[in-house]
Amino acid sequence: MRVCHTIQPVFDDPNLVAFGGLPAVMRLAEQAGLHELVEQHLTLPGTAGANAPVKVSALIAGMVVGADSISDMDVLRHGGMGRVFDGLRAATTLGTHLRAYRFGHVRQLDAVASRLLIKLAGLSPILDGADQLTFVDVDDTIRETHGYRKQGAAYGYSRVKGLNALVATISTPTSAPVIAATRLRKGNVSSARGAARLIGDTLATLRRATTPSLVIVRADSAYFNHATIAAIAAGGARFSITARMNTAVTRAITTINDTDWTTIRYPQAIYDEAQQVWISDAEVAEVPFTAFTSRRKADHVTARLVVRRVRRLNPNAKAQGELLPGYRYHAVFTNSTFALVDAEACHRDHAIIEGIFADLKDGPLAHAPSGKFMANSAWLALTAMAFNLTRAAARIASKTLGRARTSTVRRTLIQVAARIANQARTWLLHLPRNWPWEPQLATLYNAAFGPPAAASP
Repeated sequence: MRVCHTIQPVFDDPNLVAFGGLPAVMRLAEQAGLHELVEQHLTLPGTAGANAPVKVSALIAGMVVGADSISDMDVLRHGGMGRVFDGLRAATTLGTHLRAYRFGHVRQLDAVASRLLIKLAGLSPILDGADQLTFVDVDDTIRETHGYRKQGAAYGYSRVKGLNALVATISTPTSAPVIAATRLRKGNVSSARGAARLIGDTLATLRRATTPSLVIVRADSAYFNHATIAAIAAGGARFSITARMNTAVTRAITTINDTDWTTIRYPQAIYDEAQQVWISDAEVAEVPFTAFTSRRKADHVTARLVVRRVRRLNPNAKAQGELLPGYRYHAVFTNSTFALVDAEACHRDHAIIEGIFADLKDGPLAHAPSGKFMANSAWLALTAMAFNLTRAAARIASKTLGRARTSTVRRTLIQVAARIANQARTWLLHLPRNWPWEPQLATLYNAAFGPPAAASP
């Protein structure tokens, strides 16, 4: 493809908008009651808190279109955007609003986020399949920062200076993850700090949004403690948590007989049709295990220890020298009712949350935009709302886009050039002819601006 003319850019059209899909997305937010939720729950004082629903929705809209800093919010103030939306605010005004947040206000924003997710679940099938099986994944990530003026920035377990974001997601086998709860912490905080409270909030949100059947909470070894498992049990869910390779776990693994190991499908595995088995370097087995025996007897938890062992490429490796040589061991403590192979594969799918972290860091979480810790905490909560809103809009447009990365949704449904016009007292948004995703975008607009669905008898 080559440019066929000499082109001179002229920035003079007052009716063009760069984000032709944004009106449908923000109408979906209005249907979910975003403005009313902010008005009801957020009590930010002073002039910075004036017109909070307008400012919060403007921040979310900026994140939906790809803004990853406060100054990027000016991307909303161009061309015909003032004819499509009212309540546009300057980036400086939105920055002042963010810097006025305190801890209590951030928790109020968390309440808005959880209730918005519940409302979105009623408008879009983002929790489809929850009546069969639901996964809650908990993990944390470091948002790298630079300089010396970021409040809370410190070196943590990854040896990277930054802020620590704790995130809980909800997903099902047929629906992509949505963010149920977030917490921003200091960079050097322990991963498990506050996780029990976050899990409790997530399970409460899930049960208010839908009626789940089996719920499994998955986490890595940083969350292998009594408080986390107690919170999961109190929420009526089952757990699948990576067990730390301590002395008790190692002792339990050594009791497994060699004949009890089952080969599984793993990278570079080969299926033997004659024997009807996988030929693989990975095997799984299980053994009963009681955790937290150093605590009082009432706190002991007995469940299954599902163990995967993978043959080391280097037999001289000393990564886990205390165990049998030649294998690397990975133990999962779970009370799920799945069969052995299914339970191990289910836990491996916990890695899905890493895709969410990559998605967020490719968008609004590319930066911690303020030097104020609470402003960044509010930014994280708003990021979760923008993510869920985008996911809900994409799922309405099509099942395929409902599982796509946010950058893909942004490119196909939102960042579409358009021209606003009024014809016969009707507002029209002229979009590009032969747009490849025209059916999906039309479906989204019909859901957002079409007549309400008929009430079921």
